[in-house]
Amino acid sequence: MVSNRLPFVLSRTADGGLVSRPGSGGLVTALLPVLRDRGGVWVGWPGIADHDADVEAALAGATGKAGYQLAPVMLGAEEVAGFYHGFSNEVLWPLFHDLQSLCNFDPAYWRSYGEVNHKYAQVVLDHARADDFVWVHDYQLLLLAAELRRAGLVAPLGFFLHIPFPPLDIYLKLPWRFTLLRALLDFDLIGFQTLRDQRNFLQCVRALLPAARVMQRGRLVRIDGHQVRVGSFPIGIDAGAFQRQASSPTVIAAAEALRAELPHRELILGVDRLDYTKGIPLRLTAFRTALRKYPDLQGRVTLLQVVVPSRDDIPQYRDLKTRIEQLVGEINGEFTRPGGWVPIHYVYRALDRLDLVAYYRAAHIALVTPLKDGMNLVAKEFCACSVGGDGVLILSEFAGAAAQLQHGALLVNPYDVEATADAIHQACMLPPAERRRRMTALRRAVRRQDVFGWVNGFLEAAIARDLGAFPLPEDYRPSAEAEQAYWDTELA
Repeated sequence: MVSNRLPFVLSRTADGGLVSRPGSGGLVTALLPVLRDRGGVWVGWPGIADHDADVEAALAGATGKAGYQLAPVMLGAEEVAGFYHGFSNEVLWPLFHDLQSLCNFDPAYWRSYGEVNHKYAQVVLDHARADDFVWVHDYQLLLLAAELRRAGLVAPLGFFLHIPFPPLDIYLKLPWRFTLLRALLDFDLIGFQTLRDQRNFLQCVRALLPAARVMQRGRLVRIDGHQVRVGSFPIGIDAGAFQRQASSPTVIAAAEALRAELPHRELILGVDRLDYTKGIPLRLTAFRTALRKYPDLQGRVTLLQVVVPSRDDIPQYRDLKTRIEQLVGEINGEFTRPGGWVPIHYVYRALDRLDLVAYYRAAHIALVTPLKDGMNLVAKEFCACSVGGDGVLILSEFAGAAAQLQHGALLVNPYDVEATADAIHQACMLPPAERRRRMTALRRAVRRQDVFGWVNGFLEAAIARDLGAFPLPEDYRPSAEAEQAYWDTELA
């Protein structure tokens, strides 16, 4: 297993010692049981920019007798700056989220990205055997297969992209477009979150690599005598674990306390990392529009917006934080009433798992409106935690989760603040029976396509003889019906 970071993160204490803490997120939850059951090695950066003898000892202590090994890739501060903060997050992250105007195509970043991918490859080569399966994760390591093949590794290589893949006209902006695309085709299996991402990738292959042949209804690419399998594998969550936590006495008490503090209100929840792809300013604007357009919502709803700090030492992110806080202040200043109603409760901090689940359990409505997301697991976590069956999910159609959750969620275009405002009002007015019908469908979808099914589906696709056995996830295409209904109302 190869990812940017290890599943355990190291940090130094004030006295120079090392402490380790388990990594968080669905990837770690899904893949650690695989390594425990089968054995193996996880390659990644341990989170500190130095390499003393105590690092490997600390990592060995972190895994204990778990049955697998951690192999650290040690990076210096300049490498972290160029490879991770530079090329990964100032080039690939905005470009792959259709925000190319925010890219910084610094050639020094590209050089650092190549050098660090080479460094990861060296650690993989130190541990990999010919009969291993090497599974590489995410946009930080797009060049890894090319580095490994160049070094002579013959083991099967799989790759999964957790973020979106851009359409051709946006991908073309990348100065190193041919090199990156050709390097991806050195993998044996490439997995995407959605059919949309898979189609975008194949469109780029057809346009930029005329020697490549796309076959088997887009499931196979042949180039230079090499065959690459391509598929869509939407990642899930450990739905059972979230449901059990949401049903625990501790979470129930915390959720009831939260609702008691805001009685007789529809609690609308937003949970996001501080990032420009999450669309938080547009969401706040849509909420303000809803309060203006539907005065009956005033005093009845409260938006609880949680923003998890992320890279706020970077000016662009610091400016985003300032913009969010200005909007919260403006909206609260416009609508706050004597007697205690404040329309937005703003939380700027990371929540631990139990607090987060309590927020999910307490909320009546989740407002998940990213400008673009590979999947968005917050939407799925909310559904898994809505054990009462009466929650409502408002979801951006540009989240990868829209394809799986379209039959129960209220889908919106986050750039259309009036339509999003209408969806907020609609969610508040949904009859209880309709809420239960929608949430039942959502919870069923989240349980059926959980994170363990994702792991199994990807690994089976790597070895399946019949490409027809590839999973075929549901697609999502916007409908004109909602827009037509809006104009019919306006004209009336």
